[in-house]
Amino acid sequence: MLKFIFMINRAEGMSYERFVEHHQNRHAPLFTSIPEAERYVRKYTVSHPVPAEKYPPRAYDGLTEIWFENWEDHDAFFASENYRTLVNPDEARFIDMASVAVMVTEEKQVI
Repeated sequence: MLKFIFMINRAEGMSYERFVEHHQNRHAPLFTSIPEAERYVRKYTVSHPVPAEKYPPRAYDGLTEIWFENWEDHDAFFASENYRTLVNPDEARFIDMASVAVMVTEEKQVI
């Protein structure tokens, strides 16, 4: 299983609250609405920082996790017409694309 973690910041001039609202209530439903999400994606989550008094301030405004069974499913999803024409253009509406950090992992459960 391939796990992609995209750490993201909001677009310039966008409030944090508006960013979270768009990510959770507009982008996530758009992402899950395309048939390729059901066909190729094994897990999709969006997360946003919560107050954590004894921890450093947030480094990112949010993150998205997308899991795929293999590289072929990853490639098919991101190459799909629906992703390229519907989902991808929405990302630049609320994400500072220049600050995106990505981690690609294979999860190993320890506990």
